[in-house]
Amino acid sequence: MTPAMTAFERSPDGGKGLARDTRVRWALEEVGQPYEVRLVSFPAMKEPAHLALHPFGQIPTYEEGNLAIFETGAIVLHIAEQHAGLLPKDADARARAITWMFAALSTVEPPILDLSTARIVEGDKPWARERLPLVMDRIRVRLGQLSARLGDADWLDGAFSAGDLLMVSVLLRLRMSGVLGEYPNLAAYVDRGEARPAYRRAFAAQLAINAPAS
Repeated sequence: MTPAMTAFERSPDGGKGLARDTRVRWALEEVGQPYEVRLVSFPAMKEPAHLALHPFGQIPTYEEGNLAIFETGAIVLHIAEQHAGLLPKDADARARAITWMFAALSTVEPPILDLSTARIVEGDKPWARERLPLVMDRIRVRLGQLSARLGDADWLDGAFSAGDLLMVSVLLRLRMSGVLGEYPNLAAYVDRGEARPAYRRAFAAQLAINAPAS
């Protein structure tokens, strides 16, 4: 059965690859699994039908037969476990790749998301100017640690894995901030991720949905 995922009917980022459904598309493209996409509007995300799939009213969701799951990390892990190409065969290397998946979402992404909150949600607060440097400091701590660990390697632990897929997706959120340029090896790492044919297909698919009607 062809799996189906949900995506924004109109992505807040205009189809620039930052919406979380891009991560699921990328994983499916990496393993060569055909899939269907069901587009969901913001009002529909709060309706009972969608809440039955995602209790927090977000995207993406993933359905495969009787299985319905949500959260990008869980979805990407499921895809990686069902298909070859995103997790190593060696048990120890596989465990390390999964560790990097959790690190991307639990350790690196939170301060990066906080930057969006500080700029967009809290940008008009009287204390916003004082808070922003603190947010950037926390991001630089994480980037410094990640940069030191990556070194001059192409990927985090040997061959490209689901850990790299999620880490690159997280770091892409910093592209407009300019801070990635302070860590050349991380900037090159993100470039390598974006250059992968599977990522390009996923990006093009999301961009096509958000392209203005001619």
